[in-house]
Amino acid sequence: MRIARFSVREGSPAAGSVSFGVVEGDPSQPESMVVHALAGHPFGQPQPTGESYRLQDVRLLSPMLPNKIVAVGRNYAAHAAELGNEVPDVPLTFFKPSTAVVGPTEAIAYPPFSSDVHHEAELAVVIGRMCREVPLERVPEVILGYTCANDVTARDVQQREGQWARAKGFDTSCPLGPWIETDLDPGDLAVTCTVNGELRQTGRTSLMVRSVAELIVHVSEAMTLLPGDVILTGTPAGVGPLNVGDEVAVSIEGIGTLTNKVIKRG
Repeated sequence: MRIARFSVREGSPAAGSVSFGVVEGDPSQPESMVVHALAGHPFGQPQPTGESYRLQDVRLLSPMLPNKIVAVGRNYAAHAAELGNEVPDVPLTFFKPSTAVVGPTEAIAYPPFSSDVHHEAELAVVIGRMCREVPLERVPEVILGYTCANDVTARDVQQREGQWARAKGFDTSCPLGPWIETDLDPGDLAVTCTVNGELRQTGRTSLMVRSVAELIVHVSEAMTLLPGDVILTGTPAGVGPLNVGDEVAVSIEGIGTLTNKVIKRG
């Protein structure tokens, strides 16, 4: 099931309202896709409202507004190597704030304090229930689903400042979308990134140093995860610069494509 968060465009009695919904149809034929609205949030047993909209009549938003985003660095050996780093002995984790989140088609605003902003295509895990100290065998019980993410990074700031709060936490640095896929095995999915149609990154989740399940065990040892929290699982090799005017697209097998334009921060 694909779960989206959307607002209704002008021209409808429900214009401007924000809801969760179930998306049906073939993504290769977006004109035929339909969104069926849900009452309330998608956790537990979501109930349909009976209202449906053509996908082209709604605006897809970030599929979740997380309380926190826990990201994992250097979880693909080739990516660690391309930046001259070793794979850490334990998962390298950091936070991105909720204010970094934007949805599909929303702009990535190039921060004025950087001159070297990079794309990082990632599989994102959306937590479905409050949990802590999750044992490995129970990890599937706490996952709502998966979406595409772009861990946009001010690389020069990351290297200059040593800690990553500003480099990876600036506004618009965490595009998520286009929706959450709930029925998916994350073990071996293709992950790609293009910039202006040029292939920049290509990898598979089977190349992760630590699996989705291992990451959730590790993170939940330290902190309580809440419904809607997001875990970013690392990026394959091939990261590179973004410039104002670029269009960057992250695609993950079985989920879809997240596309964003890069603009100058106004």
